[in-house]
Amino acid sequence: MEVSIFHAFRQGPMIATLARVASASITQHLFQTKGFIPDIPGPEYSSVAAPRSQALIHDYIAHVGGAPDNYLGILPPHFFPQWGVPLLAQTIHSLPYDVSKVLNGGAKFLVNKQLPATEPLKLRARLIDLDDNGHRVIFTQQLITETDTAPEALISEIKAILPLKRAKQVQGVKKEKPRIHEDAQEIGQFRLSANDGLNFAKLTGDFNPVHWIKLYARLSGFSGTFLHGFSSMARVAEVLIKNRLSGRVGYLQSLEVKFIRPLFLPNSVSVFIHQDEIWLGHAPGGAAYLSGRFSLGNLA
Repeated sequence: MEVSIFHAFRQGPMIATLARVASASITQHLFQTKGFIPDIPGPEYSSVAAPRSQALIHDYIAHVGGAPDNYLGILPPHFFPQWGVPLLAQTIHSLPYDVSKVLNGGAKFLVNKQLPATEPLKLRARLIDLDDNGHRVIFTQQLITETDTAPEALISEIKAILPLKRAKQVQGVKKEKPRIHEDAQEIGQFRLSANDGLNFAKLTGDFNPVHWIKLYARLSGFSGTFLHGFSSMARVAEVLIKNRLSGRVGYLQSLEVKFIRPLFLPNSVSVFIHQDEIWLGHAPGGAAYLSGRFSLGNLA
């Protein structure tokens, strides 16, 4: 399904954030400070976002494989980057790092109550951890999304990883990346088109060109364009909801994932589970693009 270009005009805050990050990257790089230790947790930033367009919500859910009728009157929790990333960016914008080079290492969400789709969203964000070991920096950012009738409804986190140029080759045994459990059960699959990076960008405002411009991706060291990590997270959640929860979105209480390797486009992949663990890949025992854990509860 091709996504309407008109949704891109609803992504002003996200696009403005990407532009600010890009313009600030040179200054931040010049003033990088070795051994910098910020106050943790950092200051809290807050804002209020208008209700999301019903057309945008509908098309986003359909794009990531969900059923819009399952979300009548509520927002999918995995949609949080669309309204949250602009505020989350403020939690690290003043740090002495070139944050334009950050990679999405993982994310999680915890649903305390369903988010009403027609109420303004009250947002609070802060940096809750920073780990700089000289080779890379890991930023852990927290976002709380609530409304007047649903306080602290959704608590989400993002782990952003920044490789440092001063890092040297680490000698020793290379850490093996997670693989899909040998006893994992396939619960669903989905196909990705070559345009799904651009389609997700239209719906969320994340127009990082590595996801939709093949030449840019290759110049950045990748073999081609690849899916947004948040898109893979949303698709995994919707496969779980459809094939294990019979469409009952209120039963998915939490999902935490790590983004392990790029999922190049186009592609066809499967979702696997074993107990409370979940993976995205091709076969049990094989390499995973995403690994994580989920918990269930009746929040309907």
